[in-house]
Amino acid sequence: MPTTAEKDHVYKILDLVGSSEKSIEDAIQNAIARAAKTIREMKWFEVVQTRGHIENGTVRHYQVTLRVGFTLEE
Repeated sequence: MPTTAEKDHVYKILDLVGSSEKSIEDAIQNAIARAAKTIREMKWFEVVQTRGHIENGTVRHYQVTLRVGFTLEE
Protein backbone atom coordinates (compact mmCIF):
# COMPACT_ATOMS: atom_id res chain seq x y z
CA MET A 1 0.00 0.00 0.00
CA PRO A 2 1.44 3.43 -0.94
CA THR A 3 2.45 5.77 1.84
CA THR A 4 0.98 9.26 2.09
CA ALA A 5 4.17 10.73 0.56
CA GLU A 6 3.85 8.45 -2.49
CA LYS A 7 0.25 9.31 -3.31
CA ASP A 8 0.08 13.02 -2.41
CA HIS A 9 1.38 15.51 -4.95
CA VAL A 10 2.72 19.01 -4.44
CA TYR A 11 3.19 21.20 -7.50
CA LYS A 12 5.14 24.35 -8.19
CA ILE A 13 3.44 26.62 -10.73
CA LEU A 14 5.36 28.55 -13.35
CA ASP A 15 4.10 31.02 -15.96
CA LEU A 16 5.52 30.69 -19.49
CA VAL A 17 4.87 32.68 -22.64
CA GLY A 18 5.32 30.94 -25.99
CA SER A 19 5.12 32.47 -29.44
CA SER A 20 4.85 31.23 -33.00
CA GLU A 21 4.20 32.53 -36.48
CA LYS A 22 2.29 29.29 -37.28
CA SER A 23 -0.41 28.67 -34.67
CA ILE A 24 -1.55 28.75 -31.08
CA GLU A 25 -0.72 25.06 -30.73
CA ASP A 26 2.80 25.68 -32.02
CA ALA A 27 3.24 28.51 -29.52
CA ILE A 28 2.28 26.08 -26.72
CA GLN A 29 4.70 23.44 -28.01
CA ASN A 30 7.51 26.01 -28.27
CA ALA A 31 7.05 27.10 -24.66
CA ILE A 32 6.89 23.55 -23.29
CA ALA A 33 9.84 22.31 -25.38
CA ARG A 34 12.05 25.18 -24.28
CA ALA A 35 11.09 24.85 -20.61
CA ALA A 36 11.71 21.08 -20.73
CA LYS A 37 15.42 21.80 -21.30
CA THR A 38 15.78 23.11 -17.74
CA ILE A 39 12.65 22.09 -15.82
CA ARG A 40 12.02 18.48 -14.86
CA GLU A 41 8.79 16.77 -13.90
CA MET A 42 6.34 19.07 -15.72
CA LYS A 43 2.92 17.44 -15.37
CA TRP A 44 0.23 19.76 -16.70
CA PHE A 45 -0.45 23.11 -18.32
CA GLU A 46 -3.31 25.56 -18.53
CA VAL A 47 -3.69 28.25 -21.19
CA VAL A 48 -4.45 31.47 -19.33
CA GLN A 49 -4.16 34.03 -22.11
CA THR A 50 -3.98 34.08 -25.89
CA ARG A 51 -2.83 37.09 -27.88
CA GLY A 52 -1.75 37.85 -31.39
CA HIS A 53 -0.02 40.43 -33.50
CA ILE A 54 -1.72 41.76 -36.64
CA GLU A 55 0.21 43.29 -39.50
CA ASN A 56 -1.38 44.61 -42.71
CA GLY A 57 -4.64 42.83 -41.94
CA THR A 58 -3.13 39.38 -41.32
CA VAL A 59 -2.05 37.50 -38.20
CA ARG A 60 1.75 37.63 -37.92
CA HIS A 61 2.36 36.07 -34.49
CA TYR A 62 0.47 34.05 -31.91
CA GLN A 63 1.42 34.43 -28.26
CA VAL A 64 0.13 32.16 -25.49
CA THR A 65 0.60 32.48 -21.73
CA LEU A 66 0.66 29.11 -19.98
CA ARG A 67 0.53 28.15 -16.34
CA VAL A 68 2.65 25.00 -15.98
CA GLY A 69 2.65 22.70 -12.97
CA PHE A 70 5.62 20.53 -12.05
CA THR A 71 6.29 18.31 -9.09
CA LEU A 72 8.89 19.32 -6.54
CA GLU A 73 11.88 17.07 -6.03
CA GLU A 74 12.36 15.58 -2.59
